[in-house]
Amino acid sequence: MTLSLLDRDGFVVLPAIFTPAECEALITEWDTRSRGGAGVLQTESGHIYGAHNLLELWPGVASVGRQPPLPETFATVLGPDYGLVRVLFFDKPPAASWALPWHKDLTIAVRNNTLPSRHFTHPTRKTGLPHVEAPTWLLERMLTARVHLNEVTEENGPLQVLPGSHRTGKDLIAAEPRLILAERGDVLLMRPLLAHASGHAAPGTRRHRRILHLEFAALRNLPDGYAWHDFVAP
Repeated sequence: MTLSLLDRDGFVVLPAIFTPAECEALITEWDTRSRGGAGVLQTESGHIYGAHNLLELWPGVASVGRQPPLPETFATVLGPDYGLVRVLFFDKPPAASWALPWHKDLTIAVRNNTLPSRHFTHPTRKTGLPHVEAPTWLLERMLTARVHLNEVTEENGPLQVLPGSHRTGKDLIAAEPRLILAERGDVLLMRPLLAHASGHAAPGTRRHRRILHLEFAALRNLPDGYAWHDFVAP
């Protein structure tokens, strides 16, 4: 039933994959690794709210994707040759919230984004890492796992998604938005082509919304001489 929901809606929440104690340990480890790290996004007051290069700052974060039953699920969805290709961190610190409009996750991190290509477009850099927009066929062979290190309520700017929008390629569609609320330790599986957005946290909230965002791909080799910036096998 879980994977049928992923196919139908483009997302599914796996409950209680991590314990609260494991979440707290991950927060502590990230706080240590992120101090003074290149590419870490901070507010003027020093709150860290994002990073695109966790596999460089914290190589051990790859073990998060090996928490049972995640490897079995990833292999079922992506096939046995899948790998971890990018890890991001998000937070909405109290008094330093942010919001994102409706969008789909179209970019991937690569080693060199200056090569000519029939498949990859719109080269850019995010916190120093080269990125490109990936073709639809590749994005359809990817899966994101978002580990909720904090409880997500309507108070701390939860994710909204448009169910079924992963089946329309890169185009946005009109659909009834669904709010993604989660307990600490829940894991959201979502397709990159699922349209999603999030609003600001409620004024005066003391809640964080820390998330580890792991991206997996079904194939190691890319066309046109391109290569993933990172590819970590299970």
